[in-house]
Amino acid sequence: MNDLPDDAWPRLHEFARVLARVLYRPAFRVRVHGLDRVPRSGAVVLIANHSTMMEPQLIFAELPRRSVFLVKQELFRGVVGRSLRRIGQLSVRRGEPDRTALLEAVRVLRGGGVIGVFPEGTRGAGDVDSAERGAAWLVRASGAVVLPVACRGTLRPAGVRRRFRPVVDLLYGKPFTVDVGRGRAGLIEATERLRTELAQLVREVDVLREESETRK
Repeated sequence: MNDLPDDAWPRLHEFARVLARVLYRPAFRVRVHGLDRVPRSGAVVLIANHSTMMEPQLIFAELPRRSVFLVKQELFRGVVGRSLRRIGQLSVRRGEPDRTALLEAVRVLRGGGVIGVFPEGTRGAGDVDSAERGAAWLVRASGAVVLPVACRGTLRPAGVRRRFRPVVDLLYGKPFTVDVGRGRAGLIEATERLRTELAQLVREVDVLREESETRK
């Protein structure tokens, strides 16, 4: 089974998933929706919105499969960097094509693994207003299905004091396939499809949260 990078320690990866659930469930009231939509095998490019540093950790913990995320290179320093590598995460340079990371991600996908990408490129409002083309390139290179994931509740609203165990909603969308055309034009077209699907799922989780508040 080659669903992790070569330098990853599978047992440490599994331990990290369990540890993440132990550490973050007391801090957040996590509600997971659509878990049955997650493909239990085969290559998957997971795309998610990104408001804080918590989304990758929550998805990593709650996903019922091993997952490898493309993580900004700046975090791969010292003990933290070594730990990230050993649990199977990939260092990627932001704002430029990183051939080494992308080729390793393709190898993981061809081994039937899950690669997680935050296509906004940089951490912002989590509204998916813009997107980078790495996810579409991975789909084209591997033939993987795409799994959108929307997460809301990690970002503290402006002017709100520290919250006690805020509710976080994690919504898995329906997996879908994308036929990525050749060249840059094909990547741009496919990236817009990914952005649109993810933006729609973010709107769905926002409505879900509003309806939940109304029922209180």
